[in-house]
Amino acid sequence: MVMPGFRFHPTEEELVEFYLRRKVEGKRFNVDLITSLDLYRYDPWQLPGSTSTSWEKEWFFYVPRDRKYRNGDRPNRVTASGYWKATGADRMIRTEGLGRSIGLKKTLVFYSGKAPKGVRSSWIMNEYRLPHHDTQRYHKVIYLHNPSIPADKNYGSKRRD
Repeated sequence: MVMPGFRFHPTEEELVEFYLRRKVEGKRFNVDLITSLDLYRYDPWQLPGSTSTSWEKEWFFYVPRDRKYRNGDRPNRVTASGYWKATGADRMIRTEGLGRSIGLKKTLVFYSGKAPKGVRSSWIMNEYRLPHHDTQRYHKVIYLHNPSIPADKNYGSKRRD
């Protein structure tokens, strides 16, 4: 349950350096704000509403890496009704002050149907992962949102007495 007035709005640096790094290192959190989920078992519209901290317009998940082929590096991003397709090259996530590289971001869009004839949807996924090392293959942080879902009209509004 999310407390009234709470807004979970981490920066990319916070997602990578605090949440993802701690998860990969096995450090515990006092409060679990990001749910672990095998995301590719679901189509985006099937996601449980209880996993959102932002009124079902956006979600954050820890997702274990799933490979398309057992001995390969290619990720498996196929769901029951479609697939997630990358929109471009990975982007470096850097620290604010020093500009040190701390992670990578990949943006993907959900397509209904089978590749290459899928139909593009408005579901967008940002995948954050640590730079290349062994622990990277186990977890990543996913930020999932759909800009076409109307926002809660009371989100961020002043309280009325």
